[in-house]
Amino acid sequence: MPAPLHIVTQGVVLRETETKESDKILTLLTPDRGKVSVIARGARRKSCKFAACAQPLAYSEWTLYQKGDWHYANDGSTIELFNGLRNDLEAMALGFYFAELTEGVTTEGTPAAELLRHLLNGLYALSALHKPPALVKAAFELKLLCLAGYEPLADSCAYCGCPEPEQPLLDVVQGVLRCRKCGARESTLSMPLCRDSLAALRHIIYGDPKRLYSFTLGPDALRRLSGAAEAFTVAQLERGFRTLDFYKSLQTVEMPSK
Repeated sequence: MPAPLHIVTQGVVLRETETKESDKILTLLTPDRGKVSVIARGARRKSCKFAACAQPLAYSEWTLYQKGDWHYANDGSTIELFNGLRNDLEAMALGFYFAELTEGVTTEGTPAAELLRHLLNGLYALSALHKPPALVKAAFELKLLCLAGYEPLADSCAYCGCPEPEQPLLDVVQGVLRCRKCGARESTLSMPLCRDSLAALRHIIYGDPKRLYSFTLGPDALRRLSGAAEAFTVAQLERGFRTLDFYKSLQTVEMPSK
């Protein structure tokens, strides 16, 4: 019988499932193999040598071995645990959403180096850059969909060709920019933008990925960008996200004054 095939790769834990008494099944995002399901025996024991690597959102170097259709963890060493997330429940919840969203656009066996880099940058932005969570969330959502092949057309109005649309809206179903007066009959669902939120949208879509989070917005413009990014994500992927619901449940609710 041939010896198991050993593989060394880097990966982020997108999801964990507890199984048996002390094992986990991990979903890793790797640069060379895309999504990989890994059986991590004993990962729930404190004595496990790769227990830290088996945490959700941990980025580690793994030694795996393949036996039949399954991958098994043989060893692991952490590269980045994003401790800034683990001290902030809201940031952690948003990180889990980033992981679920990324898992939703990746497949097994397809290299995903660019998607992995985007996820790592998003987690770092939440953990260390101290950017507004709503800004990081919107930029992450839009750029991830661009990388996954859902890039919206935002250089001009899709109907009249105006580069600076009058009262701009993003049609989140068709994935195009339009003026309020253009394409109203054809539009299914459009989200309102403003000059600043449109500029931010274009920065995210067309700008340097290394400077993805290097912009600021006022409260109203950020609200518009956030609404458009989330609606575009849900419309294009045609599904909801459990982790997004949890993140929203943590948002501060302003109590009415007595």
